[in-house]
Amino acid sequence: MIHALFICGKNRLRSPTAEQVFASWPNVETDSAGLGADADVALSSEQVRWADIVFVMEKAHRARLSAKFRACLNGKKVVCLDIPDDYAFMQLELVALLEQKAGKFLRRK
Repeated sequence: MIHALFICGKNRLRSPTAEQVFASWPNVETDSAGLGADADVALSSEQVRWADIVFVMEKAHRARLSAKFRACLNGKKVVCLDIPDDYAFMQLELVALLEQKAGKFLRRK
């Protein structure tokens, strides 16, 4: 089982979309959170510890994640998907980008 954590700024559009898209994939458990003070679900150290792989949507998210949760990231794979905040929740183009960019890390060989 792969524990995949998806992170964006506010946990309203990109990361919840990713959580929902990959939740139905075999052998994948998902969670999502935001790094902003006003995030719907604020990222916790427990979530970071739970994850096998952490996906951030932007380079700035990776920097904030590293600064705030460095102690929890030892041995974790962190992947920046480079997906800008230009999409609505479950927008088809966003779903396609997520499947293209994150999917390759979540498929079992």
